[in-house]
Amino acid sequence: MSRATLVRAALAFAVLAASLFLALSKPARLGLDLRGGTQIVLETRDAPPVRAGREATDRAREVLLRRIDALGVAEASITRSGDRRLIVELPDVQDPSRASAMIRRTAQLTAHPVRADTGPPREGERVVPDERGRPVRLGPAALTGAGVRSADASFDPRDPGWSVGVSFRGDGGRAWERLTARAACAAGDDRRVAFVLDGTVISSPQVAADVRCGTGITGGSTRITGDFGADEARDLAALVEGGALPVPVKVVGQQVVGPTLGAAAIEASTRAAIVGVALTGLFIVAVYRLAGLMATVALAGYALISYAALVAVGATLTLPGLAGFVLAVGMAIDANVLAFERARQERAAAPGRGPRAALALGFTRAWTAIADSAATTLLAGALLFFLASGPVRGFGVTLVIGVLASLVSAMLLARVLTDAALARLPRAARRDVSGLGGTGRIRRWLERREPDLMRGRRLWLAASGLAVVLAVTGIAGRGLNLGVEFTGGRLAEYTTSRPVDIDAARSAVVDAGFPRAVVQSSGERGVSVRTADLGDAGEKRVHDALAGVGGGAVKLRDELIGPSLGAELRVKAVAALGVALAVQLAYLTVRFRWTFGAGAVLAMLHDVLIVTGVFAWPGKPVDGVFLAALLTVIGYSVNDSVVVFDRVRELRAERPGVPFARIANLGALQTVPRTVNTGMGAIFILAALAVLGGGPLTDFALALLVGIGVGTYSSVFTATPLAVVFERFAPAPPAPRERRRPGRRAPGDSGAVV
Repeated sequence: MSRATLVRAALAFAVLAASLFLALSKPARLGLDLRGGTQIVLETRDAPPVRAGREATDRAREVLLRRIDALGVAEASITRSGDRRLIVELPDVQDPSRASAMIRRTAQLTAHPVRADTGPPREGERVVPDERGRPVRLGPAALTGAGVRSADASFDPRDPGWSVGVSFRGDGGRAWERLTARAACAAGDDRRVAFVLDGTVISSPQVAADVRCGTGITGGSTRITGDFGADEARDLAALVEGGALPVPVKVVGQQVVGPTLGAAAIEASTRAAIVGVALTGLFIVAVYRLAGLMATVALAGYALISYAALVAVGATLTLPGLAGFVLAVGMAIDANVLAFERARQERAAAPGRGPRAALALGFTRAWTAIADSAATTLLAGALLFFLASGPVRGFGVTLVIGVLASLVSAMLLARVLTDAALARLPRAARRDVSGLGGTGRIRRWLERREPDLMRGRRLWLAASGLAVVLAVTGIAGRGLNLGVEFTGGRLAEYTTSRPVDIDAARSAVVDAGFPRAVVQSSGERGVSVRTADLGDAGEKRVHDALAGVGGGAVKLRDELIGPSLGAELRVKAVAALGVALAVQLAYLTVRFRWTFGAGAVLAMLHDVLIVTGVFAWPGKPVDGVFLAALLTVIGYSVNDSVVVFDRVRELRAERPGVPFARIANLGALQTVPRTVNTGMGAIFILAALAVLGGGPLTDFALALLVGIGVGTYSSVFTATPLAVVFERFAPAPPAPRERRRPGRRAPGDSGAVV
């Protein structure tokens, strides 16, 4: 066993051991769409003289954290997004109205002397109603929330009722003593002290009769009494203890996900992953036999490594993220397929070469295509992370992790396992059981026929153009059914106790007072309602109306997006697509030639338009999950084009003087087996996701199925013909410099199958 093999084996063992330790020592963080709970998006607003910038938003975040801690919500989190946005996540909270009302209050607590005389207020005084609605005159604030250390709600069984205990800090205790000392010198209503929260009197108790004039209440604490319920007392304590917000905040987005929906998504994704991976594994084993079996075993390592990486970086696993992990299985198989196909070519070129030597050459010579394919997908994932938000951003994180884990699985684990199996099973290695001894039926058929695909490039480009025209016609004529996150408004999804006819559901929603609402069915008993203006009271009417026609209704999801946030997300979506096209073009131009880059990017645009048109014609929703799928299609489309162009570049260097159209045709033909085998593996996974996933996962899988089919076509019949056309207007590439290394063949003797 060579030293390099030993190093790879040791590295594979170390990676698996570290991944196993991380997976067992720390659980993954589940997003609210899987765990259930509430997400509230807040936007800070200017409150002269304070401007709502990064500093004020960070201070507001600290105040809100203290308030949420006082509410007792476990594992709640608040993160800043940009300079003026705060994302509040409240796991397991299904009724956000109380939390939303409390966290967005400015909560400025003050204590004032009270005057029963309601005559014209003097300087610094004002007349306001007390907690019972009677007018009182308040003097200037003698104590502010800055002097409060802590607050807690409690119930006194001796004097039944809830109250809030307040302890002071710094000068707060002395200010309270002076305020109560002056009140103790008065009589009647003038003996009161008023607690004011955000300009409203919440309690104005009298100073006890045993407090002497000029002495005041000492001890550094007091209790606020009033007509409080349990929730009111706890909320008041949280507001008092949390302190005042430096600037006002406004709710611009809100999402509520029921726990049953999250559990169902996890179960559906798990079933889809098991079925999809099992079918993919069986297909790969059938095609590549022993090598395919080892690659399938390496997929278990991929799952372990990707999960451990997710835990290590503290990323949150979301619903699109689950789909991203399932999807990355196809990428792991793709790298193995590339290496195995190259190994088959090396054995066909030199029949005396053993399978282990062919395997080593296959992994080495497939590396450039694998690396370029991974790089384009990583670019798509990075764009999702920086330009998208919410679950789609989480999909970008898991996609990047999945691609990196797939590289380790394919280039390290699968290689070590396959090499070890071939070394320990010499009979299998000598026979066709290794899976690396034959060129495959598809390749043999192409070698016999050798069809000239590039001769009909005008026909292929015309077909691609016609498909684009049909897609654009659907987009322009039918329009896009933009999701609520792009348009603003509110989307609520319910499940009814019995199946409901969609027309009956629409009539019920109209009768509830929302004639312009978009009502759609979702599964057998699911109903979604989307409208531009739906408050909490209106949502309750819709819920009750659907419960009436459906024998009961349970809210599964509730999403509110303000118009400003919706407009921002639309801009981000367009920017993500535009930047994706520009970045991919730049990368391909640097790695290949501008002719290759332009062909690949135009083919990618062709794929994007067709997938979008497929969703536009039937009016399927175009939302954040669709955006994630579309950007993944970009990665897949470029992957296929990269594999073809990598082979074309290699053949061009080996065969100087051969017409480029002939080279391009040969490169496309030689990569067809890889494209078919990889596409079949991805189709198994996505078909399982479409059938078993349900809800948004079905549309996600549908978009990718269409995208992979179109991308497979366009890499051969759009990108490659375009490159042939562009090469007519480009200068010839410089002649390759021959470099011979010890033990390596010269260019021109690569053994490529023609």
